[in-house]
Amino acid sequence: MVFILGINFPDARLVQGTLQSFYGIGAHNSVKLMARLHIHPSARLGSLSNQKVLDITAELSNMKIENDLRREMQENIKRLRDMGTYRGRRHAMGLPVRGQNTRSQTATANKLNRVDRLR
Repeated sequence: MVFILGINFPDARLVQGTLQSFYGIGAHNSVKLMARLHIHPSARLGSLSNQKVLDITAELSNMKIENDLRREMQENIKRLRDMGTYRGRRHAMGLPVRGQNTRSQTATANKLNRVDRLR
């Protein structure tokens, strides 16, 4: 088991998949991070040295991921709502924000925006 940012990961897991399990890190960021640390794309966690694991942890602690990123997104939406912008009102009503049609199908947008609304 490899311990990264408070989470235990199995040794057989790919490094790229492990990095992508953190909220805010996708495929592109994980590949860039692995290239910066000279880690092979098909490397597994068990094959990494302790120093590499510490380097990964240090890089991740410098990035805005998980709760920090979620908090920032919520603050941005709240700021839009407080200013009364069009996008903020659309978030508050749970409607599509990015110009999608609302004539026939808004069920997906209502589901996605439900989390952002504070009642």
